[in-house]
Amino acid sequence: MQDFNLIHGGNIYAHAKKLNISPSKIIDSSASLVPFSPPDFLKEALNSVIESESIKYYPERNLDDLREIIGHFHMVDPFNIMPGNGASELITWIGYEAARSGKNCLPSPGFVDYERALKCWNGKYFFHELPKKWGSSFPQEFPIKPLSEVIWITNPHNPSGQLWERNSLEKIVKEYRLVICDEAFLSMTPNGEEQSLIPLVKKYENLIVIRSLTKLFNMPGIRLGYAVGSKNLIQQLNQKRDPWPLNTFAIIAGKTLLENKNQYKRWTLKIHNWIHSEKSFLSEEISKIQDLDIRNSATNFFLIKHQKSLSPLIQHLADKGILIRDCSSFRSLNNRWARISLRSHNDNQTIADEMHQFFKK
Repeated sequence: MQDFNLIHGGNIYAHAKKLNISPSKIIDSSASLVPFSPPDFLKEALNSVIESESIKYYPERNLDDLREIIGHFHMVDPFNIMPGNGASELITWIGYEAARSGKNCLPSPGFVDYERALKCWNGKYFFHELPKKWGSSFPQEFPIKPLSEVIWITNPHNPSGQLWERNSLEKIVKEYRLVICDEAFLSMTPNGEEQSLIPLVKKYENLIVIRSLTKLFNMPGIRLGYAVGSKNLIQQLNQKRDPWPLNTFAIIAGKTLLENKNQYKRWTLKIHNWIHSEKSFLSEEISKIQDLDIRNSATNFFLIKHQKSLSPLIQHLADKGILIRDCSSFRSLNNRWARISLRSHNDNQTIADEMHQFFKK
């Protein structure tokens, strides 16, 4: 099988070094993170880890307290939960289970980590191309019918930003031996939680849902996510893991962010309001550029397409300290596509201005 570039966005340190500027000066629209500093109550909790000198001890191994808090948050049994060192670590171990469950269907374009994880375990997989045009309203019906034993779904989809409807996904769960649904961006998507498959893990033994906390709270340096699935699946995944998958800071962060639902709701409302206003603003600004096609999205990033290669634009922006996602590394896309993630209003204005400047040449 042909290898493909396993490329991610967010390569901010390397680019800052190349331009000889501080990473804080980079406008990183290539990684889909919120533009706000982590909330103060989280910073206080993390500072307390240092002040209490609890880092002198090994972190909790079984993560019982954290699983209890996550379980209470989602109203599922703690034994259905496996916290992890970010979504990527969880994807690696889930890849083991997926590889031994049969042939895997990877919707394309899609997140490269699914392919990486399956390669780790010599899993069999193929790509099924998704439609490149979709409607203007969300959620939408998932367009792939059963083709294999295992399928990997991202909701909302990366890189298009399409939000899949829960009922259509439940039909898929009934038809596959194993369904992995990556909901890394769902919590930050307005009305996204209504489409979550987490409530279905009580009903279906063949479903695993992946969640991430790092994107919503802008803390990718603290690797933190969790998987929700049947007790049997979670137990099988846990058997092969490292003894201490989470460090003390990640454990405290998870407890702090999910034990107070009111704080969580206030923060997510702030994020949803930001997406509503800034997506409309930035989309409208750059839609004025001739021959540039702006694709509708449910979340904090969206695709753009041009009749010609966008590589010169991407390089122009990079030279100005602005990173957007080159989509030529996504299967079934090419250099005429790019993904833009929302930033602060001032940053979004700068992105739009530089794009207009480039296309005036």
